[in-house]
Amino acid sequence: MTNEILVVGAISPETRAAVTEVVKRLEKAFNAKDPVALSECFAREASWTNAMGTRLDGREAIAEFSAPAMKGFLRDSHARYDIVKLLEITPDVIAVNVSQTPTDRSGEPVEGTRGATLHVIARGADGWRIAAGQNTAIDPPSA
Repeated sequence: MTNEILVVGAISPETRAAVTEVVKRLEKAFNAKDPVALSECFAREASWTNAMGTRLDGREAIAEFSAPAMKGFLRDSHARYDIVKLLEITPDVIAVNVSQTPTDRSGEPVEGTRGATLHVIARGADGWRIAAGQNTAIDPPSA
């Protein structure tokens, strides 16, 4: 992750670290093709819209969709997730803009569709989790 993050609001270092850790865990789970670990980054009642525009409601739905996708069309996909902005909504709710860069297995950037995601990460009884979000696919610019 890059260090150039726009921070809006009085986000404590502890909150910033916790939110960053959620994004790191999500990236690690995606790259490991682990749908259970990926779904555990989300709140039980999360609402997530993936890059294909499919809305998934709840942690179970996220895991159920992710498992075959990770074995299928996403099996050779890897990405780096860079936080570009943190926006404090409340001390326990942070909006996080993330830039997704396609990579090879070793983490080196490759050509391909990029992503821009918005995660709403909230602190609940089970810690910091993604409560809602949207993933938008961005085609590479044409030459």
